Amino acid sequence: MELKFVSYVGVPAEKLWQVFVSPEGTRATFFGCVIQSTFEEGSSYEYVGPGSEGEETVHVYGTILVFEPNKVFSCIEHPGPSYNPNHAQLESRITITLEPYGETTKLTLVNDQWSDNHPSFDKTAESWPMILSNVKTYAETGKTLNFGW
Repeated sequence: MELKFVSYVGVPAEKLWQVFVSPEGTRATFFGCVIQSTFEEGSSYEYVGPGSEGEETVHVYGTILVFEPNKVFSCIEHPGPSYNPNHAQLESRITITLEPYGETTKLTLVNDQWSDNHPSFDKTAESWPMILSNVKTYAETGKTLNFGW
């Protein structure tokens, strides 16, 4: 099982990268969550924000596999503890690649290596296009999309 999305964003890779790793960028584009990590390969990370356990709900967490600023961010991802009792056994890999393409940046996101019977696959297949559209809009305009929630 693999989810793959490709988009072209009208900003340099450095600016797009900040949307994925800065508190301001992730809060704006990942539904109010902030990524917490040292961003070293092998280190842990968490997306923390408003949710079922209050303002500090861990939505996803995992381990950083590759961290090459402005180029590649790859990690193992687990759903947060409040989403599934066996969250530690559920995982997938996410790889974000940024490539200069003229005056734009080619953004490729691959979400693969899903554990068997992962209950979040279908929901993730629906949410990645929303998140990536929000990332593109925010990077290009500084505004986010209104999904009506």
